[in-house]
Amino acid sequence: MIVEHVSLVDFRNYATADVALVAGPNLFVGRNGQGKTNLAEAIAYVATLGSHRVSGDQALVRAGAESAILRIRVAHAERSVQLEAQLNRTGRNRARVNGVDVRPAELPRYAQVVVFAPEDLGIVRGDPSARRRFADQLLVQRSPRMAGVLADYDRVLRQRGALLKSARARGIRGDTLSTLDVWDDKLVALGSEIIDARQVLASELAAPIEAAYAAIAGEDHHPELEWVLSVRGADPEDGDEAGSTTPIGATAELFREALAHKRTAELERGLTLVGPHRDDLRLSIRGLPVKGYASHGESWSVALALRLASAQLLRAESRSGDPVLILDDVFAELDAQRRARLSELTAQFEQVIVTAAVWEDVPEALRLRTVRIENGRIVPDPSGPPDEASGV
Repeated sequence: MIVEHVSLVDFRNYATADVALVAGPNLFVGRNGQGKTNLAEAIAYVATLGSHRVSGDQALVRAGAESAILRIRVAHAERSVQLEAQLNRTGRNRARVNGVDVRPAELPRYAQVVVFAPEDLGIVRGDPSARRRFADQLLVQRSPRMAGVLADYDRVLRQRGALLKSARARGIRGDTLSTLDVWDDKLVALGSEIIDARQVLASELAAPIEAAYAAIAGEDHHPELEWVLSVRGADPEDGDEAGSTTPIGATAELFREALAHKRTAELERGLTLVGPHRDDLRLSIRGLPVKGYASHGESWSVALALRLASAQLLRAESRSGDPVLILDDVFAELDAQRRARLSELTAQFEQVIVTAAVWEDVPEALRLRTVRIENGRIVPDPSGPPDEASGV
């Protein structure tokens, strides 16, 4: 898959922007704060329905505007498709494919993107929510219908939480709250599907992550990943990681039992304590958790291996070509060896988009086509270091 053209209106710091891209490497270069990452973020948003930098959409709409419009033309072999996302400050977002209105959840069917970014260090060192977000975005990339399942689960979770808070305020006991059973059924049905899908994903990522880590770090530290599940009695959000994975098919029963066991505590706290929103993806190397034990270089290698393994997984399953790789300001974070290895590993994909503040930080193989970004403006620059070629 190739992104051929990007057009933005009122997105981040861009009033308008238009840029054509080519197969192979495309480098966006500019000083910090000029908008190079914003351009890469727009491409990724259309493919994943989310930002790798913020959790909500409000920050993506330019200050003073009511909506942002992202138009991206992608090519699959000889076929081009125009994708459009309209992000609204109020009301629902909208989407179009070739000018025809569709649900936003349809967009990932036409585009696959994998983003490498400094924020990825948060996947291995941050809170469980970062690891859940990583897994769920990849689930949507592999199976776009999961966007609807995840959205429905969040809706049920909010409504069930509102009921728990209301019951706590009124002093209602759990055995007299019959309406909670209805929400339990919906929570179990949707949540079990998410839990099972996440476990399958972890299993299928295992071998690609091990290979990617060895290629990036030059060492085999036996990286492993495993879901720690609240339906098994763990609560990673509260620091309890005693639980582990569960056999596919047994999840719904365990989920229902865990809800029954936690009902009194849920009514006391006014929130849902069991479900995929409380789970964590445990990452380890050399048999030890990455979080708290791995060095900075090892943590970066794990984060990069997660993204590269994701790309390899999407590539193996795709009928429309490779996913687009976005390397967002990552080379400044890496030593020379890791830069060279990452460049070599990613250059084999059909299209790579790189952002950097310093042209020389990027390996030569990824500097074949350069676009300069300056204060929300795009200035094509086909040859040489931007400052030299432009005379600035």
